[in-house]
Amino acid sequence: MQFEVWAPQADRVTLHCEGTTRALARDPAREGWWTGEAEAADGARYGFALDDGPVLPDPRSRRQPDGPDGLSAVVDHGRHAWRAQWPGRALPGAVLYELHVGTYTREGTLDAAAARLEHLVELGVTHVELMPLCPFPGRHGWGYEGVSLWAVHEPYGGPAALKRFVDRAHELGLGVVLDVVHNHLGPSGNYLPRFGPYFTDTHTTPWGSAVNLDAPGSDEVRAFLVGSALAWLRDYRIDGLRLDAVHTLYDTRACHFLEELSAAVDDLAAETGRPLFLIAESELNNPRFITPRAEHGLGLHAQWNDDFHHALHTALTGESQGYYADFARDPFAALAKTLTGGYFHDGTYSSFRGRRHGRPLDRTRVAGHRLLGYSQTHDQIGNRAQGDRLSALLSPGLLACAATLTLTAPFTPMLFMGEEWAATTPWQFFTDHTDPELAEAVRRGRRREFASHGWAEEDVPDPQDPATRERSCLDWSEPEREPHARVLAWYRRLIALRQEQPDLTDPDLADTKVAYDADARWLAFRRGDVRVAVNLGKEEAAIPLGTGRMEVLAAWEPVQAPGPDGLLQVPGESCVVLTQP
Repeated sequence: MQFEVWAPQADRVTLHCEGTTRALARDPAREGWWTGEAEAADGARYGFALDDGPVLPDPRSRRQPDGPDGLSAVVDHGRHAWRAQWPGRALPGAVLYELHVGTYTREGTLDAAAARLEHLVELGVTHVELMPLCPFPGRHGWGYEGVSLWAVHEPYGGPAALKRFVDRAHELGLGVVLDVVHNHLGPSGNYLPRFGPYFTDTHTTPWGSAVNLDAPGSDEVRAFLVGSALAWLRDYRIDGLRLDAVHTLYDTRACHFLEELSAAVDDLAAETGRPLFLIAESELNNPRFITPRAEHGLGLHAQWNDDFHHALHTALTGESQGYYADFARDPFAALAKTLTGGYFHDGTYSSFRGRRHGRPLDRTRVAGHRLLGYSQTHDQIGNRAQGDRLSALLSPGLLACAATLTLTAPFTPMLFMGEEWAATTPWQFFTDHTDPELAEAVRRGRRREFASHGWAEEDVPDPQDPATRERSCLDWSEPEREPHARVLAWYRRLIALRQEQPDLTDPDLADTKVAYDADARWLAFRRGDVRVAVNLGKEEAAIPLGTGRMEVLAAWEPVQAPGPDGLLQVPGESCVVLTQP
């Protein structure tokens, strides 16, 4: 088979494959590339030595059987016989479910997660969003310190297990989204700088030198990242990618990397006949990310909307620390603004940043499904000192209100695994670094971070303690018990309503009308003929919905439709969905 590697600074490159060694030759057609042939079947171990140095894994390795520091292995993607005839599933009308393979089950493997996919079908979600799968040191971790951007973490089951997972999901009618990290690589097992200028000091990030998207050599780095993204979509039949923290992809070139990536993904979608999409995580509140390329945008298909989360979280909990401060001043007004305009910070002053932030989103032109709305994510739970979920802070009634607002808002809703049954297990920050010095640095850094917020050191879980990961695994006995079973039934009903009521998947952001009473702690909104009312207060609230006959579609506590006066009597910490037939 043909082996190739980009190593522009090397004078000699040697391929080591299955006990044999051979020198590679410069590729006359591609500057900096080295090529050669060797006998190698699926599973064959190999690596490259630069200028007679140590044998290193392939930057484009499809498999790392012995972890990031070991040899690479050949993967023959043609060996997998796909079972599902899958036409694809587009983002409009979707309900996403964020899942971490290592804690979705105690086994922590892709095969074990695949065995639990029927739960998601019964729940009614349309896509499962897998947190990062690239190899990282040790067995357990969040996945955001991965290396080998073309490979699958071996303790999860490696490439073959991911194909089995995707195949099973598609057989069940579920799309699969994968979280990918292009903005940095982990501090351990990252050999890319030895091969070429994959990073640059032209820009800096929270993780150090930036990925090289605009300095000399960046053409090949961009091609490396685009190729990795397309490989997930093509070789594993993934339906979409979530792009981590795109605001740290620093690129001063005329054609931004994200524009190049979105064009390549759209081309692949046309070639395969499957809808493919990119979802950005961005803190910039910049509509350009989700504006089509034809309109001088970057052409991404959707983005996470933290503003909706922050407004909802402050309204539910009253928390006001850090970035919640701006939202907590008037959380009901903040929630109303995000429900009707997408962003809260749209050029307004942010006290957390000490400056104005964001720009307005044209809600007459931007479809609602291009913003993802959620009450919980891995970030918003796991980056709390103790990884406590909303279920540790709120009553079942308020959890039902959070679900109602998330699943009836004009956005693409996303759930975090376990929230659908009010899981009591926390989701904490955990690592399994094999380098003792790095492990201790992470441990100290985590404790120092939260000590500045008033947490005692002993109250911050040790990321390296295996018990931290164990505590974070879902307890699958909970959905069968109360109050979890009732919360789960409520989620199922709300998701079913999205299928039954076309107004709940209407992409028109401008059609949402909101009213609220912050003192009485209620909020109501209208989407077409659907009315949604939530009462976050402890006392019953009389919520004016207007005149006209209405029918109750779902209610957390029993209620009667409004009478001639148009007032809906909603019990404390409860919620109702109605329609005006």
